[in-house]
Amino acid sequence: MADIADIADMECHGMSTSPAPRSRRATGAARAACDVIEMLEILWERGRDTVSAVSASQLRVLYSLEHADGINLRTLGDVLGSAPSSVSRLCDRLEAMGLVERTPSPVSRRELTIRLTGHGTAYLSELRSQREEVLLAAVQAMDPASRAALLEGLHGFRQAVVADAAQESGPDGGSARPR
Repeated sequence: MADIADIADMECHGMSTSPAPRSRRATGAARAACDVIEMLEILWERGRDTVSAVSASQLRVLYSLEHADGINLRTLGDVLGSAPSSVSRLCDRLEAMGLVERTPSPVSRRELTIRLTGHGTAYLSELRSQREEVLLAAVQAMDPASRAALLEGLHGFRQAVVADAAQESGPDGGSARPR
């Protein structure tokens, strides 16, 4: 299953992500969103000097643990769509940085649970604060009508992504779509 970043990348490069025909407006909106995402990546990289940088893959691990703290390596691999060996190496690096910790599972002696440390939680908070500052400066430079349109568009985008994610999960939480 492709994640949002993969879909955005495929859309940016003109590759189809579904068999459904796309309207010109939708295609134009997707391309504009790609441009904005690329600009945000550049802006956010400029501000990462004050927060020790982690890779995009490591950041995905941190975000995943923030929402499902205390999961085992196999479950984290499923969430990320990655092999357990790759996830283990990512966690090794994050643990060395003090951002995550592995502890024995209370359920099974054979498993370890992975959790964000206080430092990991603080890292995400600081990163979000820096990103919000960058975004706030750009949004404040917009005229009020453009800000209102952006807010409305972002709400619609979020609803569409949440609805798509819900559709992908079956009633039992499993995937309803073939992978």
